[in-house]
Amino acid sequence: MDTSLFHSLEGKNICFKSLSTNDAEEIHSYASDEEVSRFIGWNLMNTLDETREYIETMLKRESAGTHLYASIVLKSTQAIIGTAMIFNFDQKSNHAEIGYVFHKEHWGKGYGSESVALMSDFAFRSLNLHKLHATVVDANIGSARILEKNGYELEGRLKDYYLIEDKYYDALLFGKVQTK
Repeated sequence: MDTSLFHSLEGKNICFKSLSTNDAEEIHSYASDEEVSRFIGWNLMNTLDETREYIETMLKRESAGTHLYASIVLKSTQAIIGTAMIFNFDQKSNHAEIGYVFHKEHWGKGYGSESVALMSDFAFRSLNLHKLHATVVDANIGSARILEKNGYELEGRLKDYYLIEDKYYDALLFGKVQTK
């Protein structure tokens, strides 16, 4: 899988670039934040070394062709504000899952919606996928709104799917099918 196109996606306010261990400090600023990591499925990164090791794991997955990852860069400052990913590729059914995480200073500013739009367009046009899906913790209202703004439909709910901080949360299943 050619990752260079994914790493060069560009929108009005953001652009994507390749993940790099050289950016570990910037990524650690949100990967080590309990509020950010609470609902994303990543373990909280307690040290810079843990973040660097996780970036190396992501790079190995990308090299193996099972995942696509990109750092999300704010064009106005060139700061890394998040991570975008496409993963769980199903070649037979021609679909994949998307995910994203942002530094909390950049929540609610439209960058999530812009990132999902870029990923969706790339996946449908360049990867020729038929469907994209995302799983969201029901308490993560902002993430659900991002998907809805991009035409993803709520397709299902898994009751008490996640146990986070001794509390159960439902999983919301969103999907979007390519329209030709």
